Amino acid sequence: MINVHLLPHTHVDVGWLKTMDEYYFGDQNPYKGVRHILDSVVSALLANSSRRFIYAEMAFFVRWWRQQPVPTRQAVQQLVNQGRLQFVNGGWVMNDEATTYYAAIIDQMSLGLKFLSDTFGACGRPRVAWHIDPFGHSREQASLFAQMGFDGYFLGRLDYQDKQRRKKELEMELVWRASANLPSPQADLFTSILPNLYLPPVGLCWDFLCSVKEGNLMADDPASPDSRIEEVINHFLEVATAQAQHYASNHTVMTMGGDFYYSYASQWFDNLDKLIELVNAKQTEGSLINVLYSTPACYLWELNKANLTWTVKQDDFFPYADGPHQFWTGYFTSRPALKRYERLSHKFLQVCNQLEALAGPEASQGPYGQGRSIYLRKAMAVTQHHDAVSGTSRQRVTNDYVKQLMEGWEQCEVVVSNALASLGGSQEDFMFCNNLNISVCPLSQRDFSFLVILYNPLGWTANLVVRLPVSNWGFWVRTANQQTVPSEVVTVSGEGIRTSPPELLFPASAPPLGFSIYSVTRLPSRMPTPATPTPATLVIQNEHMRATFNPDTGFLQEIENLDLGLRLPLTQAFYWYGSSSGDNRNSQASGAYIFRTESSVPFPVRHRAQHRAQAHLVQMALVQEVHQNFSAWCSQVVRLYPGQRHLELEWTVGPVPVEDGWGKEVISLFDSQLETGGLFYTDSNGREILERRRNHRPTWNLKQTEPVAGNYYPVNSRIYIKDGQIQLTVLTDRSQGGSSLRDGSLELMVHRRLLLDDNRGVGEALLEPGDEPGTGLVVRGRHLVLLDTVEAAAAGHRLQAQREALAPQLVLAPAGQGTPYSPGTPTLTQFSGLRKELPASVHLLTLARWGPNTVLLRLEHIFERGEGGLFNLSQPVTLDLQDLFSAFTINHLEETTLSADQLLSKATRLQWRTSTGGGPAPVQRAPSLDPSAVTLQPMEIRTFLASVAWSKERDR
Repeated sequence: MINVHLLPHTHVDVGWLKTMDEYYFGDQNPYKGVRHILDSVVSALLANSSRRFIYAEMAFFVRWWRQQPVPTRQAVQQLVNQGRLQFVNGGWVMNDEATTYYAAIIDQMSLGLKFLSDTFGACGRPRVAWHIDPFGHSREQASLFAQMGFDGYFLGRLDYQDKQRRKKELEMELVWRASANLPSPQADLFTSILPNLYLPPVGLCWDFLCSVKEGNLMADDPASPDSRIEEVINHFLEVATAQAQHYASNHTVMTMGGDFYYSYASQWFDNLDKLIELVNAKQTEGSLINVLYSTPACYLWELNKANLTWTVKQDDFFPYADGPHQFWTGYFTSRPALKRYERLSHKFLQVCNQLEALAGPEASQGPYGQGRSIYLRKAMAVTQHHDAVSGTSRQRVTNDYVKQLMEGWEQCEVVVSNALASLGGSQEDFMFCNNLNISVCPLSQRDFSFLVILYNPLGWTANLVVRLPVSNWGFWVRTANQQTVPSEVVTVSGEGIRTSPPELLFPASAPPLGFSIYSVTRLPSRMPTPATPTPATLVIQNEHMRATFNPDTGFLQEIENLDLGLRLPLTQAFYWYGSSSGDNRNSQASGAYIFRTESSVPFPVRHRAQHRAQAHLVQMALVQEVHQNFSAWCSQVVRLYPGQRHLELEWTVGPVPVEDGWGKEVISLFDSQLETGGLFYTDSNGREILERRRNHRPTWNLKQTEPVAGNYYPVNSRIYIKDGQIQLTVLTDRSQGGSSLRDGSLELMVHRRLLLDDNRGVGEALLEPGDEPGTGLVVRGRHLVLLDTVEAAAAGHRLQAQREALAPQLVLAPAGQGTPYSPGTPTLTQFSGLRKELPASVHLLTLARWGPNTVLLRLEHIFERGEGGLFNLSQPVTLDLQDLFSAFTINHLEETTLSADQLLSKATRLQWRTSTGGGPAPVQRAPSLDPSAVTLQPMEIRTFLASVAWSKERDR
């Protein structure tokens, strides 16, 4: 028999064309919101005990649940216990996989799964990952899902060429080996590609939103000569038979749902009841089709019992294309300001979580009011949705995501203020300068003297140069011990260079998981330092790096690693691709999702019709900079600080002009003579590195139809090229699209402004307004360039990527206005939440309050096997957690799965026989936990729930 598993479901976007609130409440006619869908589904399930339904997005479900009366909650609990309402995925949202950072993915999944565990217990725990709509799938996402304990992974979208091959070769289901570092089967995940995206087969849909509506089987009289029942049943049998031919077992699934389906669930279920009855009745006539209500977890159970052998996949599912000229690679960069704000919000959430955990209850309720990190946790979780951080929602919906983040920031500012006052022993008028990206900080620009508090969320000491906008030319900066710190005020001048307030610079440091305080006092009026005459040869240099610029073009010309004696001729400039008008070439235009160029050769960003940059040199003791102006809408500062082992490129792009009728997709292009053999390398969600080969896919013979867009990949944190000896790495400060379209080159797309929609549902052009409607968005960002030997490169980019993602948080306060936090409390000017610094290869991934006396702790090894060079940073590391933290004592420690919703000692997953040899791996129980000797293997993340007691007398 062919067993057809019907999967009734609804797909509810947490914002897209409408805001999250609008989707939840819905319109009266004809659309009804998610609350109506859940009401309707629960009612229909209760009406017939054979029915089943699956549901994914906790952002909506939690809201609905909290509005339900006790009898409804009890009924839902019963449905969950019976397995008739099953949760899939279980995250707050169904997150994007290309533009999301791994730590933010873990956070949003943990938030949703915690609710399910707390509310429904073990029966509420999802067994499968359900990512039916994201636009391509990352290997790291699959690895994270496996480490969270999922049995399998269901996806809807993959490249049309790949799908054609897989259907032909019966490889629509496979085992995804999602880590090159973790031992199998730790990161192995059974993966099933759904046959019809996530929609019902055409002609088998009973929702008022169906594009092709089918007649109501319940209302059809079989005795009537006009009855279509037989026609519908025969159609189902044909579809089921045809679909089953592409799958290896005698089981197959049919997704019976779609976007916001089931507002009238009884209509669906009544027809599915009848369909099941009539199709199975055909077995008496020799039919070999058996149809049943099912769930993805039940379907996987049947496949696992069959004990078949499955092929193994080790790469990812990027890029995604649904046609020859429809590569969904534009969204890797779409809405770059939102992508940066999301990354900054992730950093601030970690700061908020950590300080809430270190200060304990005093952080949530203190002199600055009541504040809770949960608001920013939820806002960040919502922003991971596959139409949020991806940049693929409508403009007003994007504005709503930003609003939610801002409201979350406000709550966390209260938490941070309470915690800093408690830990430091002094109540200050804390202020947060959240507009430093546009050189605005009212306190530093106004006050005669002020305090600068640096909180470092990393487990290692942080060293940096603080930059603050000011309105004077002389300052006295001191440490907490009244030691003078060198400082300078830098200004920018020169033709065509964007003007901004002068900026105060001073070197600073903060201890691991702690803060330092510096005092800044304005000196009597001074004159600005005279501008440095621009010499004939433009060079900036510190003790580790040198960068040389072409005096004729103003472009970067060469970089050198002075420590290793490496020299690489390297040019960098800005270019733009003209986005397709859609008037020809099959009428496909670039849009929020799709990237499609009119030409494979980009146009240079020009200054007065000349391809050159006006260059201006700034040389001071604390910084050396070359300010480049490429055009009226594109400029850059190339910068070196003392002690810095990378070159910093701070670019400002926009408003991108479109008055000439061209949409523009702006890139930063690096060109060298490295012989790279068509290879380049990108990170997967900020963790493991994947090799990319131009015009190639590892698992099928690619027919390349778009030489630019078809070679773009998501870059979350880094992209690099190398020959046998030298590696050139570029780190990003947000997710961007990137590629190497010819040997020795790297390009990263930094901004997009388009005039047409790409016809994928958004219904509006990607034409962000900026500060004023019609002017266009200005975006500022940074690229960090590292030059190393291949052997030493990982030690540089792995550590610097973490420093970039979790840079110290600046908090300011007026000087001399603090009051004691409580009588007799000594004032601290420096604090560390760790008793000792973590090893360089270990990152404190999560520290957050998880209950009244419980802390969630995650530690990760940030190096892959074979990385770390002479420093052996890829070796296993053993830590003593019992004496690690200074702010609290760990009384009891339990290890959990990555998502913190199962004890690791009790977690089991289905095991699978693979084509690489051998049968299912035996179940290995977690070893007994010794808190004094916790070992981390390369790329391993270990998660713990710790019962803690906060210290009354903290280490001072």
